[in-house]
Amino acid sequence: MSKYGGFQVKENIGDEFQRATKYYLESLSGKSLDWTKMPEPFKKYRAASTIPLPNPQAETLPLAECLKKRKSVREFVQKPISKEQLSFLLWAQNGMREAKRGFIFRTAPSAGGLYPIETYVQVNDVEGIHAGIYHYNVIGHQMEEIVTGDFRREISYACLEQEMCGKAQAVVAWSAIFGRSKWKYKDRAYRYIYLDAGHIAQNLALAAVSIGLATCQIGAFFDDEVNKIFCLDGIEESVIYLSTVGHPP
Repeated sequence: MSKYGGFQVKENIGDEFQRATKYYLESLSGKSLDWTKMPEPFKKYRAASTIPLPNPQAETLPLAECLKKRKSVREFVQKPISKEQLSFLLWAQNGMREAKRGFIFRTAPSAGGLYPIETYVQVNDVEGIHAGIYHYNVIGHQMEEIVTGDFRREISYACLEQEMCGKAQAVVAWSAIFGRSKWKYKDRAYRYIYLDAGHIAQNLALAAVSIGLATCQIGAFFDDEVNKIFCLDGIEESVIYLSTVGHPP
């Protein structure tokens, strides 16, 4: 056992998690779901001021060229990105593709179609949008204002002093509402949640390259400090992945 921040933490907890969440042929059996307890699939800040986003349209490079050009970029030219560019990126990473037969289909896959990942944006320099923290409303394709202000210093510190977070025009943060997946998959849900975040991050990275922008995905950060910036409790909902977005040199 080791002590971190006053908590006792088991050694090799990652290995234990991997073993404890395995599926076994002899023990896996179908279980009925209580549909009355299914979590709400979309988050909405009902009292927040909203910023409508333009239709997510853009002239893009071919996929093969995007794959060849995609790389992690840590330096950014200091000029704003447009609201149109941000709109396209938010839609491309995990936006609504179509509504059909009562289901919402998105641009990224998700285990069981449960979509536990929520998207937040720290705006540093986007035309027509004040600097601050916003939530992406998938259904309305709009930004919901959580708090305005300059958080470049805070996000750089929270991401282990990675200065690119302050230099980027925006920082995208993906949180997980764990209960959405745990309702169906129990502890196995955590595996799927991290896979979901990876699908979404790759969508963002390729979409950014396709319109002449660049990203760098971030997995190293102080969890509590990042959650504080995005006003999350870190228990029911917690940031699990981030990415910078900006103009490459």
